[in-house]
Amino acid sequence: MPSTDSDPGSITRVQGIEVGHHTDARRPTGCTVVLARGGAVGGCDVRGAAPGTRETDLLHPSNLVQQVHAVMLSGGSAWGLDAASGAMRWLDEQGIGLDVGVGRVPIVPAAVLFDLAVGDSRIRPGADAGHAACQAASAARPAEGNVGAGMGACVGKVFGMDRAMKGGIGTASLTVRGVTVGALIACNAVGDVVDPHSGALLAGARSPDGRQLHDTCRALLRGEEPRPLLAGTNTTIGVIATDARITKVQAQRLAVVSHDGLARAIRPVHTMSDGDTLFALGTGLAEHSLGMLTLSAMAAEAVALATARAVLAAQSLTTAEGLELPCARELAACRP
Repeated sequence: MPSTDSDPGSITRVQGIEVGHHTDARRPTGCTVVLARGGAVGGCDVRGAAPGTRETDLLHPSNLVQQVHAVMLSGGSAWGLDAASGAMRWLDEQGIGLDVGVGRVPIVPAAVLFDLAVGDSRIRPGADAGHAACQAASAARPAEGNVGAGMGACVGKVFGMDRAMKGGIGTASLTVRGVTVGALIACNAVGDVVDPHSGALLAGARSPDGRQLHDTCRALLRGEEPRPLLAGTNTTIGVIATDARITKVQAQRLAVVSHDGLARAIRPVHTMSDGDTLFALGTGLAEHSLGMLTLSAMAAEAVALATARAVLAAQSLTTAEGLELPCARELAACRP
């Protein structure tokens, strides 16, 4: 297997970070929450042209709110943003939030991906799903692949869903001199996913016979026509977290440079049909910090590894409607 299959770490190795999934048993969809009960400095950067987000404006360095308490990642397209309301309710029950004098208001930014083409589109994560994800959250290593926000994710849709493969959710982390940077990525990209170290194709658009990877970028450059794609019907979303002591401006910069990791692992990326959005959190619980050059390098690497993990951990899926989405491991096993 590729180098990305070795011990990749986990975002929950970051002090003060917990992760919880809720997977809907009725169809392939779900949501995933990243909790920072003690609060975390937050930043966000949107690169895809068709995002679905909530509370991203407050993360701008010039705006008032300094800390967030959770980030919600959800399937269900725009309907999935309601999962953040459930996280707010759960945090309120725990007495966690921004002190506004008359009470505490939990700050929960969110982003969604489009998975409505996988199963019954009338079933979407809502507030109850977000609440359940928070109840399930812990500092244990989170499950990867077909869970939470990755349950309905698929990749390689440039030439149609009938040639796509299963995406998912993955995590990775790096630790340097006692400081950890971790990433959690739900990969539902229109493009292919590659090993960020070797460049080898892992998952994506398949050949017309469905038996091998087609290499989307090379096919496009050969002049092959893509299928018409509705904007926003894809999207890779995720969270980068560190226990380094960083400012809100630095959190914003980490979110920006973390997209380099997506570019190393997804081809093509940041398209008009993707709403690629990354959040960055800093808990400040490490004994010291690192320079931004090192933190930035760690963040981009963690994102690249987590993106690869999202497809390597995924399992094949066949919906009740007959849509078949093989996984990276299954396709690799079928190769001569």
